Amino acid sequence: MFEAAELGSVVSKEEYKARVPALRTELLEVQRDLTSQARFPVIVVFAGVDGAGKSETVNLLSEWMDPRWLVTRAFGDPTGEERLRPEFWRYWQALPPRGRVGLFLSSWYSPPLLGRAHRRIKTAEFDQQLGRVAAFEKTLADDGALILKFWMHLGKSAQEKRLKKLERDPLTRWRVTKRQWQHWRMYEAFVAAAERIMQRTSTGEAPWTIVEGADERYRSLTVATLIRDAIRLRLSEQVQGARPRAAASKEPSVARTTVLASLDMSRKVDRADFHRELEKRQGRLNVLHRKARDKDITTVLVFEGWDAAGKGGAIRRITAALDAPSYRVIPIAAPNDEERAHHYLWRFWRQLPRSGDLAIFDRSWYGRVLVERVEGFAPPEAWRRAYSEINQFEEQLVDDGIVLIKYWLHITPSEQLRRFKERKTLTFKQWKLTDEDWRNRKKWDAYEKAVNEMVARTSTRPAPWTLVEANDKYHARLKVIGTLIARLQAAAK
Repeated sequence: MFEAAELGSVVSKEEYKARVPALRTELLEVQRDLTSQARFPVIVVFAGVDGAGKSETVNLLSEWMDPRWLVTRAFGDPTGEERLRPEFWRYWQALPPRGRVGLFLSSWYSPPLLGRAHRRIKTAEFDQQLGRVAAFEKTLADDGALILKFWMHLGKSAQEKRLKKLERDPLTRWRVTKRQWQHWRMYEAFVAAAERIMQRTSTGEAPWTIVEGADERYRSLTVATLIRDAIRLRLSEQVQGARPRAAASKEPSVARTTVLASLDMSRKVDRADFHRELEKRQGRLNVLHRKARDKDITTVLVFEGWDAAGKGGAIRRITAALDAPSYRVIPIAAPNDEERAHHYLWRFWRQLPRSGDLAIFDRSWYGRVLVERVEGFAPPEAWRRAYSEINQFEEQLVDDGIVLIKYWLHITPSEQLRRFKERKTLTFKQWKLTDEDWRNRKKWDAYEKAVNEMVARTSTRPAPWTLVEANDKYHARLKVIGTLIARLQAAAK
């Protein structure tokens, strides 16, 4: 695979000096257009052989382009803060917003590459990690991100020559480490792992480009030219509306009887029984959560449901049983400008709790397939692919050991109307009732259809939905807490 990058390609000083001024000008022009239009982010990944010029190329691009609109990140071993969260949390944190260019060194490819080259992981686990990387990049590309990946390559003898040259110069000697010489001795293992990486992750949305790194002028011109051309092409496609999209599939038919219709909405709990049982369960929950914290078990609760279904009341009964520093309630409203400049999952990755803590999302990432679907805020191709994106996101949380519980609180239309009227007459509840609540009520059938498909496509074995019959608030609150207790007990074992 790498023979074509070991041919000894060079660019003369004269050619380099002649081409650089125009290239730098054109890079700044496409960067300016990208920034002004702010339609998509550009993600540039650098990987490759030690000494092949990865860092030097990033530094050069930072010099040639406007650094105000660049995001440059180099990832080493995870920090203490990063170890407290799922693996990809730190990568989501670093993503550039639309209109900016992100330059990434030692990115999401380093852990699987090093793990396989050092034989810490077997082929099956290696492929599993690469599958997760490919899914991550597809999620970003489907949302419009332009992804460019460069493997900077040197043959083994060229790498040895490069490292020795750096060691001889007192100004660059610091760049060469014992680890780099260790990697040179493991050259064949690294190349074999790199070949498999390219086979598994070089896709139409995020292709790899192998760049010969022996000649500094050649690699600099090659990378800068490819970045210029790729941004220029994507900008022209978007202006012309010519970017190809997958053909939209026909909306699947949904049976008239939905999963919500199967719930027994007559379930009730006596008021006195409720208070006695609530006190017992809250005490049990407090003990279990303390144990979970001691074992660094993280908990994420997701609350979705109809307007006036009692999400807030259920959340308050949970938080009343917990120690205040150990939990956080995260209300989700319409995204702000910063959040709209990123992939819709970005803001949820940012809010994930540290190891051992508990986070409660009042509304969540499911807005993509509920509100944004029904209200037309997301085009069909966007909310349809969101099911698999959400499943992959939740799978990563569960694989990281997070206890993920998703609640849908269901009430009937007649009960919702009764609660709306009650809110209208009680002064301390009037603030809860908005014009938007009445508008949403008129679209009940569309929302029920969306909920049915949401449950069908995202109630997975790792992250099932808990459907809560909430016409009776007492029953709903006890079921919510009871489910949490059961899941924490299972996790503690």
